Amino acid sequence: MAAPVSGVGNPGVRSSSLNSTSFQKKTRSKLLSIPGTRPSVQNGQLLVSTGVTSLDFLLGGGLAVGAVLLIEEDYYDSYSRMILKYFLAEGVVCQHELFVASAQDSPNDILQELPSPIMDDVAIPKPVEQPRLSSEPQDSLDTMKIAWRYQNLPKVQSTLTSSSRFGHYYDVSKTMEAEIRQAAKCHCFNLPDHPQQTTPSYSPTLESYSALLKSLQEVIQKEGFAVTASSGKSRNILRIGLHSLGSSLWGDDLCCCDNPKHTHALTTFLYGLRALLRSSLAVAVVTVPSHLIQNRALMGRIAKLSDTAIALESFKGSERETNPLYKDYHDVLLSRQAGGYSAATP
Repeated sequence: MAAPVSGVGNPGVRSSSLNSTSFQKKTRSKLLSIPGTRPSVQNGQLLVSTGVTSLDFLLGGGLAVGAVLLIEEDYYDSYSRMILKYFLAEGVVCQHELFVASAQDSPNDILQELPSPIMDDVAIPKPVEQPRLSSEPQDSLDTMKIAWRYQNLPKVQSTLTSSSRFGHYYDVSKTMEAEIRQAAKCHCFNLPDHPQQTTPSYSPTLESYSALLKSLQEVIQKEGFAVTASSGKSRNILRIGLHSLGSSLWGDDLCCCDNPKHTHALTTFLYGLRALLRSSLAVAVVTVPSHLIQNRALMGRIAKLSDTAIALESFKGSERETNPLYKDYHDVLLSRQAGGYSAATP
């Protein structure tokens, strides 16, 4: 007797094949869970805090991982330097790795000036003594001394732990404790420690920028920050702080004349930096002394090569310093829009 053909004389098989469909429920892709980050509510992109909660709000919730934030320095390099310290201090609190590069000051000096975090969000409140009633048993009194949510927590917060809170506050009047700062892993690039050779005038980049980009690439590859890295260890964020790029201390002549010889040196570096960050779990904050760059068209191209550009204008020495309308403010924050800058918030 021949075997029956599939589906012939078997209505159950036929009905199941007719009722089957190729529709599959769409599921969200699994997002990375890294301390100190959160997904954007707009597009799900991973965000980190700049260390300034009001600036995070202006940036749409935070700074996107893989992005470059360009800060145009004020005349005295005080506010831009402070934002850079906030950015690095937030990385220490979130236990992110740091990469600090400077040609003026030693990166270790910048790290020693990081502001102290205000850790009220992880502080343990002191239990309040309750009057004992003679009718209540001793065991019930012991459990009622403190709130139930704090019963199993240690009485003393002796070490700094990674907080799940996005964005923290800092006390600029105090510097971060050495034991907290040293707990973070930091990679430093001090330009005087890297002897430079004379760069030809026709070269599209400078030796200093090439060495910096090479050092960044080595850290990203060796420490497993590349997105394609398949290491078994947990993933982390690399926070990159580059101080005063474009100044003469980096060997650049953008701030020295109207027609510099190395016109494309900084722009070429920013091209390479963005390409490097796009495929890595890293985010960069770059400060540039824009008030010293005479060629405004060149400064416009530099700003467009970053993902977000802001400028800080201090009221010190200007007519706004004595204007009663600005008596409660010290500077104004400008965000770059199409065609120029617009005031965002004081």
